[in-house]
Amino acid sequence: MTRTVTVGLDGSPTSVAAADWAAREARLRDLPLRLVTAGEWQPPAYAPTAGLGVPVPPSDLQHAWAQRLLDETRTRVAERRPGLRIDTDEISGLPVPALLKAAEDAELLVLGSRGLSKTAGFLLGSVSLSVLASCRRPVVLVRAAGHGEEEAQPKPLARGLSAATDHRDVVLGLDLHKTDDAVIDFAFDAASRRAARLRIVHGWTPPPYHYGGRLMPDLNDRTATQVGRELSDVLRPWQEKYSAVEVGTQVTVGGAGRHLVDASHDAALVVVGRQIRRAAVGAHIGPVTQALLHHAAAPIAVVSHD
Repeated sequence: MTRTVTVGLDGSPTSVAAADWAAREARLRDLPLRLVTAGEWQPPAYAPTAGLGVPVPPSDLQHAWAQRLLDETRTRVAERRPGLRIDTDEISGLPVPALLKAAEDAELLVLGSRGLSKTAGFLLGSVSLSVLASCRRPVVLVRAAGHGEEEAQPKPLARGLSAATDHRDVVLGLDLHKTDDAVIDFAFDAASRRAARLRIVHGWTPPPYHYGGRLMPDLNDRTATQVGRELSDVLRPWQEKYSAVEVGTQVTVGGAGRHLVDASHDAALVVVGRQIRRAAVGAHIGPVTQALLHHAAAPIAVVSHD
Protein backbone atom coordinates (compact mmCIF):
# COMPACT_ATOMS: atom_id res chain seq x y z
CA MET A 1 0.00 0.00 0.00
CA THR A 2 1.31 3.47 -0.90
CA ARG A 3 1.82 5.56 2.19
CA THR A 4 0.33 9.04 2.34
CA VAL A 5 0.86 12.36 4.01
CA THR A 6 -2.24 12.43 6.21
CA VAL A 7 -3.71 15.56 7.76
CA GLY A 8 -6.46 15.76 10.36
CA LEU A 9 -9.10 18.45 9.82
CA ASP A 10 -11.48 20.00 12.34
CA GLY A 11 -12.44 23.23 10.56
CA SER A 12 -10.18 25.46 12.67
CA PRO A 13 -7.65 27.93 11.20
CA THR A 14 -4.86 25.71 12.50
CA SER A 15 -6.17 22.70 10.56
CA VAL A 16 -6.35 24.86 7.42
CA ALA A 17 -2.68 25.76 7.92
CA ALA A 18 -1.92 22.08 8.55
CA ALA A 19 -3.61 21.09 5.28
CA ASP A 20 -1.56 23.65 3.35
CA TRP A 21 1.67 22.44 4.94
CA ALA A 22 0.76 18.78 4.36
CA ALA A 23 0.00 19.45 0.68
CA ARG A 24 3.42 21.03 0.20
CA GLU A 25 5.06 18.12 2.00
CA ALA A 26 3.18 15.57 -0.11
CA ARG A 27 4.48 17.29 -3.23
CA LEU A 28 8.05 17.27 -1.85
CA ARG A 29 7.77 13.56 -1.06
CA ASP A 30 5.86 12.65 -4.25
CA LEU A 31 3.12 11.04 -2.16
CA PRO A 32 -0.69 11.31 -2.15
CA LEU A 33 -2.32 13.66 0.34
CA ARG A 34 -5.04 12.20 2.54
CA LEU A 35 -7.51 14.55 4.21
CA VAL A 36 -9.34 13.04 7.17
CA THR A 37 -11.84 14.29 9.69
CA ALA A 38 -12.81 12.36 12.77
CA GLY A 39 -15.13 12.99 15.65
CA GLU A 40 -18.48 12.34 17.21
CA TRP A 41 -21.13 15.04 16.98
CA GLN A 42 -22.43 16.05 20.41
CA PRO A 43 -25.00 18.86 20.00
CA PRO A 44 -28.49 18.76 21.54
CA ALA A 45 -30.37 15.55 20.79
CA TYR A 46 -31.99 16.94 17.65
CA ALA A 47 -31.63 20.12 15.61
CA PRO A 48 -34.23 21.43 13.10
CA THR A 49 -33.50 21.55 9.42
CA ALA A 50 -33.35 25.20 8.32
CA GLY A 51 -36.77 26.43 7.23
CA LEU A 52 -38.50 23.05 7.52
CA GLY A 53 -38.82 22.45 11.23
CA VAL A 54 -37.98 18.79 10.67
CA PRO A 55 -35.67 17.28 13.30
CA VAL A 56 -32.43 15.93 11.90
CA PRO A 57 -30.41 13.23 13.69
CA PRO A 58 -27.09 14.58 15.01
CA SER A 59 -25.21 11.90 13.06
CA ASP A 60 -26.61 13.26 9.80
CA LEU A 61 -25.60 16.80 10.73
CA GLN A 62 -22.11 15.60 11.57
CA HIS A 63 -21.83 13.71 8.28
CA ALA A 64 -22.97 16.72 6.24
CA TRP A 65 -20.54 19.02 8.06
CA ALA A 66 -17.65 16.58 7.62
CA GLN A 67 -18.29 16.12 3.92
CA ARG A 68 -18.50 19.86 3.36
CA LEU A 69 -15.22 20.38 5.24
CA LEU A 70 -13.46 17.67 3.23
CA ASP A 71 -14.84 18.88 -0.10
CA GLU A 72 -13.98 22.53 0.51
CA THR A 73 -10.48 21.69 1.71
CA ARG A 74 -9.87 19.38 -1.23
CA THR A 75 -10.99 22.05 -3.69
CA ARG A 76 -8.81 24.67 -2.03
CA VAL A 77 -5.71 22.47 -1.97
CA ALA A 78 -6.24 21.25 -5.56
CA GLU A 79 -6.35 24.84 -6.82
CA ARG A 80 -3.00 25.56 -5.17
CA ARG A 81 -1.36 22.21 -5.99
CA PRO A 82 -2.66 21.07 -9.39
CA GLY A 83 -1.83 17.47 -10.18
CA LEU A 84 -1.51 16.42 -6.54
CA ARG A 85 -3.46 13.27 -5.74
CA ILE A 86 -5.87 14.03 -2.90
CA ASP A 87 -7.96 11.45 -1.06
CA THR A 88 -10.60 12.24 1.56
CA ASP A 89 -11.97 10.14 4.38
CA GLU A 90 -14.53 10.70 7.11
CA ILE A 91 -13.61 8.46 10.04
CA SER A 92 -16.19 7.51 12.63
CA GLY A 93 -15.42 7.35 16.32
CA LEU A 94 -13.58 9.52 18.80
CA PRO A 95 -10.89 11.75 17.29
CA VAL A 96 -7.80 10.43 19.11
CA PRO A 97 -8.14 6.69 18.35
CA ALA A 98 -9.42 7.47 14.85
CA LEU A 99 -6.41 9.66 14.04
CA LEU A 100 -4.00 7.12 15.53
CA LYS A 101 -5.55 4.47 13.28
CA ALA A 102 -5.27 6.75 10.24
CA ALA A 103 -1.61 7.39 11.04
CA GLU A 104 -0.75 3.69 10.75
CA ASP A 105 -0.86 3.90 6.94
CA ALA A 106 0.77 7.34 6.76
CA GLU A 107 4.32 8.43 6.06
CA LEU A 108 3.59 11.17 8.56
CA LEU A 109 0.56 12.69 10.28
CA VAL A 110 0.01 16.46 10.21
CA LEU A 111 -2.15 18.26 12.78
CA GLY A 112 -2.93 21.83 13.70
CA SER A 113 -1.51 23.28 16.93
CA ARG A 114 -2.54 26.50 18.63
CA GLY A 115 0.70 26.81 20.59
CA LEU A 116 0.92 29.55 23.21
CA SER A 117 -1.27 32.62 22.93
CA LYS A 118 0.03 35.77 24.61
CA THR A 119 -3.40 36.44 26.10
CA ALA A 120 -4.97 33.01 26.52
CA GLY A 121 -2.13 30.92 27.93
CA PHE A 122 -1.42 27.36 26.90
CA LEU A 123 -3.81 26.38 24.13
CA LEU A 124 -2.31 23.27 22.57
CA GLY A 125 -5.32 21.19 21.56
CA SER A 126 -5.95 18.14 23.73
CA VAL A 127 -6.56 15.99 20.65
CA SER A 128 -3.23 16.96 19.05
CA LEU A 129 -1.38 16.44 22.33
CA SER A 130 -2.99 13.04 22.96
CA VAL A 131 -2.28 11.84 19.43
CA LEU A 132 1.30 13.06 19.61
CA ALA A 133 1.89 11.28 22.91
CA SER A 134 0.78 7.90 21.53
CA CYS A 135 1.54 7.96 17.79
CA ARG A 136 4.38 5.77 16.49
CA ARG A 137 4.54 7.56 13.14
CA PRO A 138 6.16 11.01 12.76
CA VAL A 139 3.73 13.78 13.71
CA VAL A 140 4.05 17.37 12.46
CA LEU A 141 2.26 20.14 14.33
CA VAL A 142 1.53 23.33 12.38
CA ARG A 143 0.33 26.68 13.66
CA ALA A 144 -1.91 29.16 11.89
CA ALA A 145 -0.81 32.71 11.14
CA GLY A 146 -2.45 35.48 13.13
CA HIS A 147 -4.65 34.88 16.19
CA GLY A 148 -2.21 36.74 18.42
CA GLU A 149 0.63 34.28 17.93
CA GLU A 150 4.13 34.89 16.65
CA GLU A 151 4.80 33.03 13.44
CA ALA A 152 7.97 32.28 11.50
CA GLN A 153 8.02 34.45 8.41
CA PRO A 154 9.72 33.15 5.27
CA LYS A 155 12.82 35.01 4.17
CA PRO A 156 12.54 36.73 0.78
CA LEU A 157 13.42 34.36 -2.06
CA ALA A 158 16.42 34.96 -4.23
CA ARG A 159 15.60 35.64 -7.88
CA GLY A 160 14.94 32.44 -9.79
CA LEU A 161 14.24 30.25 -6.74
CA SER A 162 11.04 28.25 -6.50
CA ALA A 163 8.58 28.84 -3.68
CA ALA A 164 8.86 25.09 -3.01
CA THR A 165 12.27 25.73 -1.43
CA ASP A 166 12.49 28.94 0.63
CA HIS A 167 15.92 27.93 2.01
CA ARG A 168 15.14 28.54 5.65
CA ASP A 169 17.03 26.07 7.84
CA VAL A 170 15.70 22.74 9.00
CA VAL A 171 16.63 22.56 12.69
CA LEU A 172 17.33 19.29 14.51
CA GLY A 173 17.42 19.05 18.29
CA LEU A 174 19.91 16.25 18.96
CA ASP A 175 20.56 14.59 22.32
CA LEU A 176 23.83 12.65 22.17
CA HIS A 177 22.63 10.43 25.01
CA LYS A 178 19.52 9.36 23.09
CA THR A 179 20.46 9.46 19.41
CA ASP A 180 18.24 7.54 17.03
CA ASP A 181 18.70 6.88 13.33
CA ALA A 182 15.05 7.55 12.47
CA VAL A 183 15.16 11.06 13.96
CA ILE A 184 18.44 12.02 12.31
CA ASP A 185 17.44 10.55 8.95
CA PHE A 186 14.11 12.43 9.04
CA ALA A 187 15.91 15.73 9.58
CA PHE A 188 18.54 15.16 6.88
CA ASP A 189 15.86 13.98 4.44
CA ALA A 190 13.70 17.05 5.15
CA ALA A 191 16.66 19.37 4.54
CA SER A 192 17.61 17.51 1.36
CA ARG A 193 14.11 17.74 -0.11
CA ARG A 194 14.00 21.47 0.62
CA ALA A 195 17.56 22.14 -0.61
CA ALA A 196 17.98 23.70 2.84
CA ARG A 197 20.74 23.92 5.42
CA LEU A 198 20.47 21.60 8.41
CA ARG A 199 21.22 23.30 11.71
CA ILE A 200 21.83 20.91 14.61
CA VAL A 201 21.36 22.11 18.18
CA HIS A 202 22.76 20.08 21.05
CA GLY A 203 22.64 21.17 24.68
CA TRP A 204 25.10 19.89 27.28
CA THR A 205 25.58 20.57 30.97
CA PRO A 206 29.13 21.17 32.27
CA PRO A 207 30.23 18.86 35.09
CA PRO A 208 29.68 20.45 38.52
CA TYR A 209 33.33 20.24 39.58
CA HIS A 210 34.60 23.13 41.66
CA TYR A 211 38.03 24.09 42.83
CA GLY A 212 38.32 26.86 45.35
CA GLY A 213 34.70 27.78 44.65
CA ARG A 214 35.30 28.18 40.92
CA LEU A 215 34.44 25.95 37.97
CA MET A 216 37.52 24.21 36.54
CA PRO A 217 37.90 25.86 33.09
CA ASP A 218 40.40 23.31 31.71
CA LEU A 219 38.09 20.42 32.50
CA ASN A 220 35.11 22.20 30.92
CA ASP A 221 37.13 22.97 27.78
CA ARG A 222 38.13 19.32 27.47
CA THR A 223 34.53 18.22 27.98
CA ALA A 224 33.29 20.66 25.32
CA THR A 225 35.93 19.36 22.91
CA GLN A 226 34.83 15.78 23.61
CA VAL A 227 31.19 16.70 23.00
CA GLY A 228 32.16 18.19 19.65
CA ARG A 229 34.00 15.00 18.67
CA GLU A 230 31.05 12.81 19.67
CA LEU A 231 28.72 15.00 17.65
CA SER A 232 30.98 14.74 14.59
CA ASP A 233 31.15 10.95 14.96
CA VAL A 234 27.34 10.66 15.12
CA LEU A 235 26.80 12.90 12.11
CA ARG A 236 29.55 11.55 9.86
CA PRO A 237 27.58 8.70 8.21
CA TRP A 238 24.60 10.98 7.60
CA GLN A 239 26.74 13.66 6.03
CA GLU A 240 28.15 11.01 3.73
CA LYS A 241 24.65 9.79 2.82
CA TYR A 242 23.29 13.32 2.29
CA SER A 243 26.44 14.90 0.90
CA ALA A 244 24.55 17.81 -0.70
CA VAL A 245 23.13 18.98 2.65
CA GLU A 246 25.06 21.77 4.31
CA VAL A 247 25.31 21.10 8.06
CA GLY A 248 25.90 23.58 10.86
CA THR A 249 26.19 22.62 14.53
CA GLN A 250 25.36 24.64 17.62
CA VAL A 251 26.54 23.25 20.95
CA THR A 252 24.90 25.12 23.81
CA VAL A 253 25.37 25.05 27.56
CA GLY A 254 22.26 23.86 29.36
CA GLY A 255 19.04 22.47 27.96
CA ALA A 256 18.36 22.79 24.24
CA GLY A 257 14.69 23.78 24.56
CA ARG A 258 15.13 27.57 24.70
CA HIS A 259 17.70 27.54 21.90
CA LEU A 260 15.39 25.45 19.69
CA VAL A 261 12.53 27.86 20.33
CA ASP A 262 14.78 30.75 19.33
CA ALA A 263 15.91 28.89 16.20
CA SER A 264 12.29 28.19 15.22
CA HIS A 265 11.62 31.84 14.39
CA ASP A 266 13.57 31.63 11.15
CA ALA A 267 13.32 27.87 10.50
CA ALA A 268 11.32 25.92 7.93
CA LEU A 269 10.91 22.99 10.31
CA VAL A 270 12.13 21.91 13.75
CA VAL A 271 12.73 18.18 14.25
CA VAL A 272 12.93 16.45 17.64
CA GLY A 273 12.68 12.87 18.84
CA ARG A 274 10.25 11.31 21.28
CA GLN A 275 11.19 8.12 23.08
CA ILE A 276 8.28 5.67 23.19
CA ARG A 277 7.61 4.97 26.84
CA ARG A 278 4.85 5.49 29.33
CA ALA A 279 5.18 8.02 32.13
CA ALA A 280 3.76 7.41 35.60
CA VAL A 281 0.69 9.38 34.57
CA GLY A 282 -0.25 9.40 30.88
CA ALA A 283 2.26 9.38 28.05
CA HIS A 284 5.69 10.97 28.12
CA ILE A 285 6.62 13.80 25.76
CA GLY A 286 9.63 15.41 27.41
CA PRO A 287 10.49 18.98 28.46
CA VAL A 288 12.21 20.02 25.21
CA THR A 289 9.26 18.91 23.08
CA GLN A 290 6.84 20.53 25.52
CA ALA A 291 8.68 23.84 25.25
CA LEU A 292 8.55 23.68 21.45
CA LEU A 293 4.88 22.74 21.34
CA HIS A 294 3.93 25.82 23.31
CA HIS A 295 6.43 28.40 22.08
CA ALA A 296 7.90 27.46 18.68
CA ALA A 297 6.97 29.54 15.65
CA ALA A 298 7.84 26.96 12.97
CA PRO A 299 6.16 23.61 12.30
CA ILE A 300 7.47 20.90 14.64
CA ALA A 301 8.14 17.32 13.54
CA VAL A 302 8.16 14.85 16.43
CA VAL A 303 9.68 11.50 15.44
CA SER A 304 9.06 8.65 17.87
CA HIS A 305 11.72 6.05 18.58
CA ASP A 306 12.35 3.15 20.97
